[in-house]
Amino acid sequence: MRTERLAADAASIARAAEILRRGGLVAFPTETVYGLGARADDARAARGIFEAKGRPPGNPLIVHVPDVASARALADSWPPDAERLAQAMWPGPLTLIVARRADRVADVVAAGGPTVAIRIPVHPVARALLDAVGLPIAAPSANRSTEISPTTAEHVEKSLGGRIDAILDGGPTAVGIESTIVDVTRSPARVLRPGHVTAEAIAALVPVQAAAGLITAPAERAPSPGTHARHYAPRAQVALVPAQAVRGEVDRAAQAGSRAGAVEHGSRTATGPHAELLPGDPAGYAAALYAALHRLEDAGCDVIVIAAVPEDPAWDAVRDRLTRASAAP
Repeated sequence: MRTERLAADAASIARAAEILRRGGLVAFPTETVYGLGARADDARAARGIFEAKGRPPGNPLIVHVPDVASARALADSWPPDAERLAQAMWPGPLTLIVARRADRVADVVAAGGPTVAIRIPVHPVARALLDAVGLPIAAPSANRSTEISPTTAEHVEKSLGGRIDAILDGGPTAVGIESTIVDVTRSPARVLRPGHVTAEAIAALVPVQAAAGLITAPAERAPSPGTHARHYAPRAQVALVPAQAVRGEVDRAAQAGSRAGAVEHGSRTATGPHAELLPGDPAGYAAALYAALHRLEDAGCDVIVIAAVPEDPAWDAVRDRLTRASAAP
């Protein structure tokens, strides 16, 4: 398959919408990461996502829609907590899990389960595409399963070039990590994946409990996207260590004949020739993380040593991504 590279102009968005309507696969930017889109109402189209990514069938997909009315139309029930969060935080990097209407969302999108994950992106290219398609679009991150999520069109092409129909290039994404996922099928609601929208912000609107650490085996149906033990991971071995131990770990890896890279943050001096120094605040770190991991992977590093981030609720989303990236294959 030849993968078209499309600019984020009106003609290209119309072309991407045409591909999606006929059942093709298009990668497009959101404010979080690039998503790999297909029609959510078409089982054959949605299966193409799983095939292109090598994604386990038990891992459900997030469905993107342009407005709250479209989200309600996919739900078998729409509880008050869903409405409160939707009105306050959509469009934006928040995903809500609700009971699904089986006639509106293909079984494969929901991994055969009774619920569907829905969000409304704020990115202007994603919104223009959704308006042009006029259909709900299922879209997980546009990369091979378990590997580093893409924050640029180049990352998508490296991972999925030749496997999908088109990439809509909207430049680097702003948030840099995936959306917060909240299950509102129960009360109190549960945070299934931390993200840019914090549990504290959600708790200010609805009763909520954290459900961090949900992990499923690949063969099982996951409770939501992003809950498998290994995810967001480079092909390199990843070691998550205290900040003061980074230099020693890099030296040990080099002595063993490995090409070692490092990811540090804040005011520290970067360690070694393959080192990435990220911002010391959680939002800045999140926005830069995946691009840094891609650069180290592209540099041929087979070991990446990452300095642990603070044990603080503001860092929950970043810490979740680092924990999953460093999990054993």
